[in-house]
Amino acid sequence: MTEQLDATHPDLVTVKVPTHWYNLAAELDEPIPPHLHPGTREPVGPDDLAPLFASALIAQEVASETYIEIPQEVREIYAMWRPSPLIRARRFEKALNTGAHIYVKYEGVSPVGSHKTNSAVAQAYYNHIDGVRKLTTETGAGQWGSALSFAGAQFGLEVEVWQVRASYESKPYRGHLIRTYGGTVHSSPSTLTEAGRAILAKDPDTTGSLGMAVSEAVEVAAADPEARYALGSVLNHVVLHQTVIGQEAVAQLALVEPDGADVVFGCAGGGSNLAGLSFPFLREKIHGRSNPRIVAAEPAACPSITRGEYRYDHGDVAGLTPLLKMHTLGMDFVPDPIHAGGLRYHGMAPALSHTVELGLVEGVAISQHDAFAAGVQFARTQGIVPAPESTHAIAAAAAHVADDPREQVVVIGLSGHGQLDLPAYAEYLDGKF
Repeated sequence: MTEQLDATHPDLVTVKVPTHWYNLAAELDEPIPPHLHPGTREPVGPDDLAPLFASALIAQEVASETYIEIPQEVREIYAMWRPSPLIRARRFEKALNTGAHIYVKYEGVSPVGSHKTNSAVAQAYYNHIDGVRKLTTETGAGQWGSALSFAGAQFGLEVEVWQVRASYESKPYRGHLIRTYGGTVHSSPSTLTEAGRAILAKDPDTTGSLGMAVSEAVEVAAADPEARYALGSVLNHVVLHQTVIGQEAVAQLALVEPDGADVVFGCAGGGSNLAGLSFPFLREKIHGRSNPRIVAAEPAACPSITRGEYRYDHGDVAGLTPLLKMHTLGMDFVPDPIHAGGLRYHGMAPALSHTVELGLVEGVAISQHDAFAAGVQFARTQGIVPAPESTHAIAAAAAHVADDPREQVVVIGLSGHGQLDLPAYAEYLDGKF
């Protein structure tokens, strides 16, 4: 005789893949501040962005529709791993001795092991439609570079990646994955660009930053009429593509928790992962169907929400990008080379920053030690080794239920797995931080 799980509270919940992306900006009473031209300080127009982005992505950057249809070709590739699972973390609950129901929305099932593929496939598709031959990009931990290389392979696009030096050296397997998918990867700053050479002349021993890598990728794309640039976070169209995560999570949670989530936690670096998870939950809040708290868990080494200023700033070090209204530590900020390379960005997505200013999202800073401690506890209870970025959300959720052990529904965005980050776990286990 086999034991049957309680069918009303399954540990794995699945739903249909969304047919549209959700645009929270269309439902906010106060609009997201526009991006500004660095020279004129006037709102940027399509012509300003055309040298860098596909036409459909430029339109999505300022879209006013609440829902935007996902192209069939993109949905067919999404079907390789979507819907991603919503998992009841019962053993983690038990270890925390909490009455909370803890669910994780697990994006580690994607081909590259993270949420980044959701936007990479969309961006590669739209550039392919425009006849683009090559995409350039930056990457921190290497998840975005891997995702774009995979997506480029689906549409026959060449992909060139500049990876932050600290991660390039500490996470070589990400570079191997980028190359396996057909991409080319360089350590950033490099000697291949004017921006890189200028940075190295000033500080030859720099560990690099995402802002530096953005400058290099943008420079190369702007100089090649057959190339375009692809950004893995921050911009509105990237946030839009990631809302497949939250839409699925809301639908999945409704099957087992009719009152919805009480608190939603996600890690926050550039902001697309958390925004993609949380914006559909904010939709439920706006329409009065539930009232969740949304918590952005960022690294104490790069705390743009909790310690940064809300103002216009460049998205890169060389000042090649438009000015973005966001929480920022300053375009020249170089964070410590923490293992969560995907969270080492000086600014936060304008859309997410705007929701913070509206009081819809709050931030909390997590130390690297506390993040990995939570990641190890989660791995030992649930079996999934979380990406270093995701450990910040897990740590924030664990601290929350320790302070408030009552019965409540907690959702954690588990943005990726840490199978290629085991050297970082080894350093933690060896007591090196």
